Amino acid sequence: MSKNTFISHWKKFFSDRTSRIEFVITIILLVITVYSFSRYLLFNEARQGVLLDDPLLRHFSAIDLNALIFFAIYSSLLIGLIAFSLYPEQLMTAFQTYTLLVIFRMSAMYLVPLEPPAGCIDLQDPVVFILGTGQKIIKDLFYSGHTSTAFMLFQVARSRILKSYFLAATVTVGICVVLQKAHYTIDVYAGLIYSFASYQIIKMIRRKFSKYFKHHEQKA
Repeated sequence: MSKNTFISHWKKFFSDRTSRIEFVITIILLVITVYSFSRYLLFNEARQGVLLDDPLLRHFSAIDLNALIFFAIYSSLLIGLIAFSLYPEQLMTAFQTYTLLVIFRMSAMYLVPLEPPAGCIDLQDPVVFILGTGQKIIKDLFYSGHTSTAFMLFQVARSRILKSYFLAATVTVGICVVLQKAHYTIDVYAGLIYSFASYQIIKMIRRKFSKYFKHHEQKA
């Protein structure tokens, strides 16, 4: 896509008043949610959680796969951000889905406080470290944020090549966080379910709002 096409897409998007309002609200909610999550991580870290008996994790020792996990998730995020930014509607969908995903995750972590699996190797994630205001975060367990985010990118993507890459990243991250014992197996399964639900909810809301505004424009 040429630079002119990129600019024309955003010009067209911002020429619509409803789209401008959507953009502002989406960014504000995203910033508020991410900031709230950073504060919540500190609160959650101080809570007493439950140690689950995961039948799968009993059968092996943790393997340090931090480098692979970091590459899979952050290469996906970078590629996704660049690719989605070419299409404003797609980028808005991604931001909105991620915002809802984080809200669900805070709720899930509050309702299901967990202790890290026995023998776990901590995720060395600089972004989580920064979000935790410099404190090591190890109890952000239920559910897997890395897996759910990668799967969110897969759902939002339209290109077959991107979908394949994001799906591979989802599988890689999901398997690696379990092999590293950074998450329980149920965290990965739950991450996929919450990610799917978040995307479907945002899709439904966007569809309803689109019909509503089109109907009112026709009346006007």
